[in-house]
Amino acid sequence: MMDFACPHAPRLFGDCTAIRALAGGLLAATLPRASWTHEAHLAATLCLVMERPDIDLDAELGGIIRRYNVAVGGENTDTAGYHETITRFYLEALRRFAAAAPAGERLVETVNRLLASPIGDRNYPLRYYSRERLFSVAARRAWLAPDLQELAV
Repeated sequence: MMDFACPHAPRLFGDCTAIRALAGGLLAATLPRASWTHEAHLAATLCLVMERPDIDLDAELGGIIRRYNVAVGGENTDTAGYHETITRFYLEALRRFAAAAPAGERLVETVNRLLASPIGDRNYPLRYYSRERLFSVAARRAWLAPDLQELAV
């Protein structure tokens, strides 16, 4: 289970190359497991949203993450690994964030702004979901809509 209980300052990125390397490592399933931090999840996904229109993220992101998890020795079970609701929730939040980014803003600036925003907070989904609903087996297996409030970015 993801640890949403420990707020901390986000680890920001120094350049676009590091972010693109995360996204590439995710796609190739070669990113070291220790590098797959909360910030890396958000940065890699935002990079894919902004720079990879050739990937149908609605159809493919789940498989990409599941394959990566297995490649680094993880599992995709009812208690670990891929989580459909969290993935879909963040994908929508990141799409909205990217759509509102200033024209011409570099990827690194957008990612760092995202990480410093409320969306970058590990507890962000809990503004929209009760803990019970978000961490249920049903939410891990399939999309569940928020039960506290609608997503507004």
